[in-house]
Amino acid sequence: MTAGLQLGVIGSLALSVASSVAIVICNKALISTLGFPFATTLTSWHLMVTYCTLHVAQRLHFFEPKAIDGHTVILFGFLNGTSIGLLNLSLGFNSIGFYQMTKLAIIPFTVLLETIFLNKRFSETIKLSLMVLLLGVGIASITDLKLNLLGSVLSGLAIATTCVGQILTNTIQKKLKVSSTQLLYQSAPYQAAILFATGPFVDQLLTNRSVFAHKYTTPVVGFIVLSCLIAVSVNFSTFLVIGTTSPVTYQVLGHLKTCLVLSFGYTLLHDPFTTRNILGILVAIFGMGLYSFFSVRESKKKSINDALLVSQMQDKETEPLLVTKDSSDPKKANGVSHGC
Repeated sequence: MTAGLQLGVIGSLALSVASSVAIVICNKALISTLGFPFATTLTSWHLMVTYCTLHVAQRLHFFEPKAIDGHTVILFGFLNGTSIGLLNLSLGFNSIGFYQMTKLAIIPFTVLLETIFLNKRFSETIKLSLMVLLLGVGIASITDLKLNLLGSVLSGLAIATTCVGQILTNTIQKKLKVSSTQLLYQSAPYQAAILFATGPFVDQLLTNRSVFAHKYTTPVVGFIVLSCLIAVSVNFSTFLVIGTTSPVTYQVLGHLKTCLVLSFGYTLLHDPFTTRNILGILVAIFGMGLYSFFSVRESKKKSINDALLVSQMQDKETEPLLVTKDSSDPKKANGVSHGC
């Protein structure tokens, strides 16, 4: 991995963490303090603002749009939009603890799907580091595990659509050679459309309140606008991180955000914080450190092996040009022949 690419990856990871933590704090104030609980509808507005921002950027020639097969974009957009809606429904019909378990399950299911369908291999050290990470986040965030049939089905569907959607985000960018910006620009309208159509019904089902009947005061509107602006950075960095790294790395990053949100909640919002939370966060950070160390080590090893393979192939290609047909006979090679 070149130095420029490494800086790009670090930048995308930092942007993702910073914007995600910022939007969680903003949305917490909007939902908890100002009483605007319509998360799915808000997400549809996020995606519409993201699309409009990218459209302006494209018209100003900040990036060049690239045509992608219509069926691929529509399927991808609807899949990601459905994933967001299902995650919100899972949160609504399950306990907080079970919802956290749902989010934790995304990593092992992503590993399983990539192993089965993409023939990707994960080393034992990577698997171990992921187990440590999941254990830490579980200790820090899971408080109860109340089960119910409908909630379990919704969680299963949410896991499946989220895993497939994130794997496709990575695969489409690499196979079709499109940038994260180009893919987000093409797919955002379809993601927004499905959430815009279903969001009010999902939110009313979860809250027994209508988004259309809500009183939109100046602070509420101000925080909605701020949330939408931050969401542009969140959506862009999500596609960027998955495209430059992998779906598993993005999920690992997501659990780092969980730890940071818990810490910020305690520091800034004075949320309850226990010894168990602290222990879980420390274990999770240790797991993230292991994952980062082993990922970088394996990436360097792969780069060295790839360079060696290319060098060997070049040697084989040049060999016939250096060896003549009769060079095996030293006398012929020196211009001396045997008479009969």
